[in-house]
Amino acid sequence: MAQQATPVRRARLGRTIGPEPTAVSGVVLLLPGGDEVSARRPSPMLATASVRALGRRLMHAGHAEGLATHVVHYRFRGWNGSEAHLANDASWAADEVVRRYGDVPVCLAGVGMGGRAALRAAGHTAVNSVLALAPWLPEDDVAAPPEPVKQLAGRRVLIVHGTNDERTDPELSFRLAARAKKSNRDICRFEVHSDGHGLHQYRSEVHALAEDFVMGALFGHGVSRPLEDALAAPPPLGLRMPLASGFGRALRR
Repeated sequence: MAQQATPVRRARLGRTIGPEPTAVSGVVLLLPGGDEVSARRPSPMLATASVRALGRRLMHAGHAEGLATHVVHYRFRGWNGSEAHLANDASWAADEVVRRYGDVPVCLAGVGMGGRAALRAAGHTAVNSVLALAPWLPEDDVAAPPEPVKQLAGRRVLIVHGTNDERTDPELSFRLAARAKKSNRDICRFEVHSDGHGLHQYRSEVHALAEDFVMGALFGHGVSRPLEDALAAPPPLGLRMPLASGFGRALRR
């Protein structure tokens, strides 16, 4: 009996979170976390749990502007070394946005390993901005090239990291941001003091900051003074900006 070929795995976009706008004028691609190494297919429910609350917040904020928000469903749970599966799936998803919606700006918004995917795939021509929450980044290794930053040129970038994160080292995201800032002034990084990897303690503030950033990057809205100051400040000030308790309560659009 002939051996059956192993089916090719394909990434896919989830349905829009909330109703799809009549006319789409901007897209957020939500990139869930993953593992460093794994050939398993992610569980759809578990994989998307970390990004769906953020997606709902952004959908409510941007629906009237024509914002479509999709979760990216990866082929594999793992980054898997030089294969960089999650980053490749993020690039595929940006291609799919262009196919579906045409020439609209895209924000890649990732959590954990998805944050690394967002940063790595930022060079796609449709991407104008990147939001990386508690991104997992590899340790510096003299035997391996450093995590690239050239693809971030010309993109607006926001990194948010809890100072008590024990799963993804916040110092590594600071170092990457410092390297990127040398050639891209539109990058900033906020520190959430005493919060951990999931950023649960200050989730409301983190999501308010994310909304502020995304609405500014995709639709040209004016941003809050803290975000404006962080983008304008030289390093290290703009890369170690503290996220104030209660951020977002006084924001008005």
